[in-house]
Amino acid sequence: MLRPTIPFSPGITFLLNRFSPSNLRYDLRTLRGDILGGVTAAVVGLPVALAFGLAAGLGPAAGIYGAIAVGFFAAVFGGTRSLISGPTGSMTVAMAAIVAAHAENIGEAFTIVILAGLIQIMFGLLRIGRFVTYTPYSVISGFMTGVGVIIIVGQSLPFLGAPAVPGGTIATLLNFVDILDHFQISALGIAAVTLAVGLFWPDRFDKYLPSTLVALVIGTLLGVFWLTDAPVIGAVPTDLPAFQLPALSAGGIARAIEPAMVIALVGSVDTLLTGLVADSMTRTRHDPNRELLAQGLGNVLTGFIRGLPGSGATPSTVANVRAGGWTFVSGVIAVGILAVMVLALGDYVALIPNAVLAGILVKVALDTIDWRFVARMHRVQREHLAVMLLTFGLTVFLDLIAAVAVGMIAAAVTSARQFERLELDSVISVPILDQIFFGNDDEQQEVDDFSARVGMVALRGAFTVASSGKLIDTIGEDIRDHEVVILNFSDTVHIDDSAALVVEQLIDTAFLQDTHCIVMGLSGMPARNLSALDILKRVPQDQIVGTMDEARETASRLLNGQDA
Repeated sequence: MLRPTIPFSPGITFLLNRFSPSNLRYDLRTLRGDILGGVTAAVVGLPVALAFGLAAGLGPAAGIYGAIAVGFFAAVFGGTRSLISGPTGSMTVAMAAIVAAHAENIGEAFTIVILAGLIQIMFGLLRIGRFVTYTPYSVISGFMTGVGVIIIVGQSLPFLGAPAVPGGTIATLLNFVDILDHFQISALGIAAVTLAVGLFWPDRFDKYLPSTLVALVIGTLLGVFWLTDAPVIGAVPTDLPAFQLPALSAGGIARAIEPAMVIALVGSVDTLLTGLVADSMTRTRHDPNRELLAQGLGNVLTGFIRGLPGSGATPSTVANVRAGGWTFVSGVIAVGILAVMVLALGDYVALIPNAVLAGILVKVALDTIDWRFVARMHRVQREHLAVMLLTFGLTVFLDLIAAVAVGMIAAAVTSARQFERLELDSVISVPILDQIFFGNDDEQQEVDDFSARVGMVALRGAFTVASSGKLIDTIGEDIRDHEVVILNFSDTVHIDDSAALVVEQLIDTAFLQDTHCIVMGLSGMPARNLSALDILKRVPQDQIVGTMDEARETASRLLNGQDA
């Protein structure tokens, strides 16, 4: 049966293909798995979304709105099977910093969210999704561990019954002495019980009753019936959000670009790493570019309804797959359940103590910290450890923007140093003592058998900006020690512009020392790069050869002073 095609309607055609039964191979068993997966993802995501919304300073409803908007677009248009999207720890910390900086004009904060979504859409359209995951692991580890610590420090006050303090980790620590004025033993008891349930709930039961939901219910019941003096969330909206236009101005947009880029990068890395987790569980492969398009659409809508921006949520995704969720239908079902909860359960949400959400967030933060890396810190290379600790420190004590930027720069410098060593190890410089290079028989009697009138420099492998700075120091002296030097490119596979200019400098050094240069075995991409930059302009054409035999003949002619 032919599918209908609608001219000039790629979005509709995409949806037809997306929902096509033949494409999904849908049956009752798959539907049952999607229903169970969607319900499980919703009950896992509900308490976390409420907690993240409150932690970001936007209120619990903002967390639900963000989970609905991002979750729907990521499910319907995304490129990862079974992925569940919503608020995450890293996005919450980033948004909390933005809200604190724009407390007097919250509209600008959501303009940043919209711009971040547009940047993610651009990433998808430019098809650079797979490159986002090239972020060095040391940077990701330091960033995620820092996010976990920020959440723990930020929730320590609500954990003890005091109101959260805006302004980040330092502001919280400076105000910690005031905790005695707000300390409540009931709040501490509720938070401790909630955290204990989340930490020690048996894994074998987690598939049927997620630990976060059980912790939410037990903590709330404890606050409603016994420890009733603990502060509660209070009234939340019981209807769907209104559509609000962003605050647009030339100055505001200019200020929004930098934080929007950070949210876009953090959300993209978060999502694509979660996509890899989903791939490993479902034995499928995701489309990173389409995933970023979908995430961007979701975050744009989130900005318009003033919800919390989101990304791929690993806990919800894992819960969805384990429960049987196999297609995007499970994500749509999870979003529908969250929407119904907003409409029907808003009055009950108001009874949840703040300490319950603080306990849940501390549990989430402990899961966010990269314990695998932390446990191996004493075994990690010093350079990678330094990058991780630098990123961690900047994340906790400065801001996410500086952490990501400086971490990436430090990681690039570290990688460059490692590549420098590897590339320089591929340089082989040897003197040639073969008598055939010394000219005719009469001259051979006057030449020291151990003199090295000819030298050969073999450049094997790839040479980039990483090694270009020291390449001239490594082999420049060898060039000066010979009358003829052969630059052997037979095993060279890559030369970037920086390394190519160093080759030109080597040739110039040889000419200044009256040393003849022979270029041997140059072909392929290295030849094209050197030719494009006119690197070999000082090397006569008859001294550019293909084989060692030709190099021998040319060297012998040059040593005997013969013209071509």
